[in-house]
Amino acid sequence: MAATTAGAIKARLESLAFGVPVFRDGPREGQTPPFVVVTDALSTGLDTANGDFGDPDASITIIEKASVDLVQTARIKTGATTARNAERYGLAEAIAHALHGHALPAHPAKVTAVKVTDMDRFPIKDNRVRTSITVEIHRELLASEVTPA
Repeated sequence: MAATTAGAIKARLESLAFGVPVFRDGPREGQTPPFVVVTDALSTGLDTANGDFGDPDASITIIEKASVDLVQTARIKTGATTARNAERYGLAEAIAHALHGHALPAHPAKVTAVKVTDMDRFPIKDNRVRTSITVEIHRELLASEVTPA
């Protein structure tokens, strides 16, 4: 079981046959593309459509946003003046599809919904292209997140 949302997303993506390493919060030094970086808790808010806020014993459901960034090499040099495309078109969409609607069973909290809300492709810089996938995770707030051990 993962300890965090990023860990649960990492576990989901690594269980698939994409052949791309997945990291939490950043790649290891010298990592060559392609790779995925998952950053959780970009923002967190109450899921006001779920829960009884007048009941002190009711579970609290939150919406946590995470970013799943796919970094790829844009082009590979094939000659003195030529290059070929190296980007795996469709890989970002396949990753988004694998996350959207998945229950993230490795998450330590009960997850009620996972929604991909956005995908942004950033221009080539330093021969790298980055696609950022925004994911909303609707889940219970754990007591351990509120009260330190």
